[in-house]
Amino acid sequence: MKAFAVNTAREQFGAALGRAGRGWRAELDARLVPFGLTQARWLTLYHLARGGGNGLPQTALAEGVGVQGPTLVRTLDRLESDGLVERRDSLDDRRAKSIHVTAAAAPVLKRIQSVADQVRTDLLAGVSNAEIAVCLRVFERIGANIQADRKVADQRAEIPRTKT
Repeated sequence: MKAFAVNTAREQFGAALGRAGRGWRAELDARLVPFGLTQARWLTLYHLARGGGNGLPQTALAEGVGVQGPTLVRTLDRLESDGLVERRDSLDDRRAKSIHVTAAAAPVLKRIQSVADQVRTDLLAGVSNAEIAVCLRVFERIGANIQADRKVADQRAEIPRTKT
């Protein structure tokens, strides 16, 4: 069996992107662990803070954090018992919960932001704003392609299959 050859920049791109993302997150983890913040905790608080203070539906939060609902529930239970988040009944759906950060979370969020700012400064050292802008355009294009592929797959799944 022949090994996969990875010669072109396009062939290397996905693996390099994955390594960069994992490395960035690992660096954040390493710098936040001394403050008692696991990845699950800081990532959940970070996404809630990015929500603008209006809270997020639990399902949207799970999607943003990249975990399944039951996994998020355990994290929310711990954050709630620490007084950092609260669950509220959703105004739009009585069956759903909206998750909000509490005032007690403000110093923790400030710490997360400070560490994230320093990690960003350190990891982007030597990278120009123009290079970052190009990367962001590439990521946006990839995201759009992913969405388009999902739509096509969803449309294919809706087509009735005929027996041959």
